[in-house]
Amino acid sequence: MVIPILGLLAGLALGLLVSFQVPLTYVKYSAIAILAAVDTLLGGVRAQCEGRFDLRVFLSGFVVNTLFAAGLTALGDLLGLDIYLGAVVAFSIRIFNNIGFIRRDLLGLVWKTPPLEAGET
Repeated sequence: MVIPILGLLAGLALGLLVSFQVPLTYVKYSAIAILAAVDTLLGGVRAQCEGRFDLRVFLSGFVVNTLFAAGLTALGDLLGLDIYLGAVVAFSIRIFNNIGFIRRDLLGLVWKTPPLEAGET
């Protein structure tokens, strides 16, 4: 538990100390990569809360989601269309769904109530 926290603190310090600007050409790609990373991380947290986390699924999901989203972005650039917006919408929906499930699971732990099944509110 100490190593991930130290890594997070080192990354935050490095991010605050080093100035880096993403070239305008790659802004769409970096936005998609960030959304894919956040989606995968929250999906992993949700799977861990539900007791079904699998590292292979986590890593393959990260790679496949990122490559597919980058491919959509590249295809859109070639066609002159903003196809990447579809990936942005899909990742955003998945992120908010995962946050909702994580919140319900954590509330269930706090108030000792059984977790809700999928589709229940």
